Amino acid sequence: MKLRNTAITRANSASLPMEDHVAVKYNSVNEGEERKGGHGIPKVSMVPLIFLIFYEVSGGPFGIEDSVKAAGPLLAIAGFLLFALIWSIPEALITAEMGTMFPENGGYVVWVSSALGPFWGFQQGWAKWLSGVIDNALYPVLFLDYVKSSVPALGGGLPRTLAVLILTVALTYMNYRGLTIVGWVAVFLGVFSLLPFLVMGLIAIPRIEPSRWLEMDLGSVNWGLYLNTLFWNLNYWDSISTLAGEVENPKRTLPRALSYALVLVVGGYLYPLITCTAAIPVVREHWSDGYFSDIARILGGIWLHSWIQGAAALSNMGNFLTEMSSDSYQLLGMAERGMLPEFFAKRSRYGTPLIGILFSAFGVILLSWMSFQEIIAAENYLYCFGMILEFIAFIKLRMTHPNASRPYKIPLGTIGAVLMIIPPALLIMVVMALASFKVMAVSIMAMIVGFVLQPCLVYVEKKRWLRFSISTDLPDLPDSQEATEDDTVPLVF
Repeated sequence: MKLRNTAITRANSASLPMEDHVAVKYNSVNEGEERKGGHGIPKVSMVPLIFLIFYEVSGGPFGIEDSVKAAGPLLAIAGFLLFALIWSIPEALITAEMGTMFPENGGYVVWVSSALGPFWGFQQGWAKWLSGVIDNALYPVLFLDYVKSSVPALGGGLPRTLAVLILTVALTYMNYRGLTIVGWVAVFLGVFSLLPFLVMGLIAIPRIEPSRWLEMDLGSVNWGLYLNTLFWNLNYWDSISTLAGEVENPKRTLPRALSYALVLVVGGYLYPLITCTAAIPVVREHWSDGYFSDIARILGGIWLHSWIQGAAALSNMGNFLTEMSSDSYQLLGMAERGMLPEFFAKRSRYGTPLIGILFSAFGVILLSWMSFQEIIAAENYLYCFGMILEFIAFIKLRMTHPNASRPYKIPLGTIGAVLMIIPPALLIMVVMALASFKVMAVSIMAMIVGFVLQPCLVYVEKKRWLRFSISTDLPDLPDSQEATEDDTVPLVF
């Protein structure tokens, strides 16, 4: 990979007005002229991309049981509908616009850097990477929670620790072998994970009593658990942006894949919630992680119970694979833009970000001791911080560069864009306010580390202790161009 020194580029960039830092022309990437990237690695096509997004966000209804435990059937069903409207759709739309505007592996880091400068771009990368690693530490925990009823020894102690380590190593190796492999594995796992819920819903139809959907007791709602569960299950739409440089013709593929994945995710949550809460009496205390497999045994017998458990286990593996891909390619993209040392841009012979994968796997192992709820709360807090920066960058680029090239553009003006992000911004504030003191303190400390780390890396580069370079495979950010009407791709939600 050809590289250019960042010190020169930064010196030049410092003298340029903000308008010269956006609207980059990604010719070969946007126009889909090549099936393979600069490293001879096949690009990700539409179907694998849909399921990569599906696993970045969801992976199926595993883990949504706590929404019923926290608030009952009515608020659980209404919550997933409302959150999809006020959070998932705006985040997916912003990802489609910004991801096609900057189709490279830095993703949201490049968005924020272009709008707010390299310091805040680094903070965005640090918060989102840390949030992603924390999120990934959850999936071995969920996997073992589902199988411990069959293998009690995995419930704790040394066997559980060894199981987490073995799973992490095995799945890390699969990431090392290539993103196209991960993408098609995600397709297989997605179909396998959703099928048993389709069958369970059909079996449940004769037993449905609609009055059970209306059960609600506002006085007993655990709002913290409720909001964290909904938020965790409906966010991370922007994670796919860190893989945009590996996508075939991203300006057309990415917006459409986000649309299809949105339908798949929301439908995959609502269908089992609607059928299962009405098919059997709701005892809220029973609705915790893994309860869908118990419902399957009640409705269909041991064969359906075993199928759900197997699907849950494999689904968590799919979540792990895709999250690690997003995290590791983000580090590669940051290194290609000179924000991290050059060795983070090193690719394996399979074209995968070798150092990024190793760093992400190490982070997962360090954080795997945390409990399920601690993981969700901590990652949500850091994720919220990153989303605030994304919203600011999105609006600022809309205001300062309304005519910049956007292969897909949300059909709203500046005022409409501001109004669109007000509900999710309010939601972010609520989620952060409901965090426990422990989660808040740990998350703020993590952000402070980022504030210190970025100036330290600048100092390290200045002293030339490590090499920092910007890839010449990427276009120069100071270039600009106007969008043409033919470049705009429709996105239907």
